[in-house]
Amino acid sequence: MRALGRTRLAKSVHDAGWSSFVAMLEYKARLYGREFHRIGRFTPTSQTCSACGVKDGPKPLHVRAWRCQGCGVWLDRDINAAVNVPKAAGLAVTACRAQVRPPSGMAQRGEAGTHPKSHREVT
Repeated sequence: MRALGRTRLAKSVHDAGWSSFVAMLEYKARLYGREFHRIGRFTPTSQTCSACGVKDGPKPLHVRAWRCQGCGVWLDRDINAAVNVPKAAGLAVTACRAQVRPPSGMAQRGEAGTHPKSHREVT
């Protein structure tokens, strides 16, 4: 794979690798009863204001915070994108200008370990 990644077919090789990774994620989510959502590759999550929905347009990567032209709110690029990703997937967002994190909870029994028996039980 590494050698193929250096040839003129590198883009195809890397695209196939990403596709396999996404397919595995989707399979694992289904296996453990989780939801898996995709959003479009070109969805402007860091360019759209999470407060009013106005699209402000592309910005260079060195611009980490920007002011919305519609409502005047200052937005951090990464936090704004984290709030917009669930919106783009059609999910409700309850983040109050903070990092979006899943609610904490216990892992399901099947997810808790990698082996059917713990290392203490095996003698």
